[in-house]
Amino acid sequence: MDDTAGALADPVRREILVALRFQRLSAGEIAERFPISRPAVSRHLRVLREAGLVRDELVGRNRLYTLDPRRLLDLAAWLGQFAEPSAWEHRFDALETEVHRTRRERRTGDVAGQAHEETA
Repeated sequence: MDDTAGALADPVRREILVALRFQRLSAGEIAERFPISRPAVSRHLRVLREAGLVRDELVGRNRLYTLDPRRLLDLAAWLGQFAEPSAWEHRFDALETEVHRTRRERRTGDVAGQAHEETA
């Protein structure tokens, strides 16, 4: 997870991941999107590859890069522990509690009602 967080610390690498979100791109196509040198983009791609965030595939003479989101999911799961539950989550929890309470009251009410009828 430290490699993932370290790779994401750089804004250029984050933008590369966004660019790869829906499509495979060559290093040249990625480099065209940034005002930095191609060797600098290649270094960023190497960091992302070593962190397991992108995969590369040789297709003919081109090396195409794709996003590999598995490491991002691990990091997101870890970060999730710091997120406050939303207002909706609180409401759903309250609703679930109320449903269980109502069901319990109905069951105990039915049992009490049956016992009352049997003694009458």
